[in-house]
Amino acid sequence: MSSSAHPRRGVCLVLSAAPGAGKTSISRELLATEAHLSLSISATTRAPRPGEEEGKHYFFKTQDEFAAMVGEGAFIEHASFLGRSYGTPRAPVEQALAAGRDVLFDIEWQGHRLLRAALPDDVVGIFLLPPSIRELERRLRHRDQDSDEEIALRVAAARDEIAHWDEFDHVLVNEDFQQTVQAVRDILHAARGARARQLWLGDFVAGLLGE
Repeated sequence: MSSSAHPRRGVCLVLSAAPGAGKTSISRELLATEAHLSLSISATTRAPRPGEEEGKHYFFKTQDEFAAMVGEGAFIEHASFLGRSYGTPRAPVEQALAAGRDVLFDIEWQGHRLLRAALPDDVVGIFLLPPSIRELERRLRHRDQDSDEEIALRVAAARDEIAHWDEFDHVLVNEDFQQTVQAVRDILHAARGARARQLWLGDFVAGLLGE
């Protein structure tokens, strides 16, 4: 039987990590190579970074606009991090899963916890660890060019984030970029083939046994 004749339910693949641990780079690599995977576009109250586009990287909202969306129940999950708010619009995710398309989430541990509570059978969570705090700090300095004070705040936030590593299904140390990408890809492919995602299998097996 072809997969097109028996479509599966999509997967919510969550990549979470401390700032600077590499989840954005790994997300980009996956999206470039996995045809059936699309990025969940979050809403955020933070300002756009250079090169970021409305509706492609984020939906940029004021704090009042974000609060109104929360009140309307428009988010499947929402959380705050370093004084900024982030949320995942509900409708696009539910539509993608029903159509058998996978959705990638680049979110923090709070969002992962809420997403799993909302869609407990659909979420596969991966937490990325840095090789060391020293390496994490080096990456942050190279990436953000921030002040020492800002870097210190980010490292402190990273430690808080890492403390939630054991809430995830899979934990990977991102020391070698390509090896980590391949490990994430293997997890995604295994999740796609899980029995629970093949909603047609019960009737198919019943047919086999009845022959």
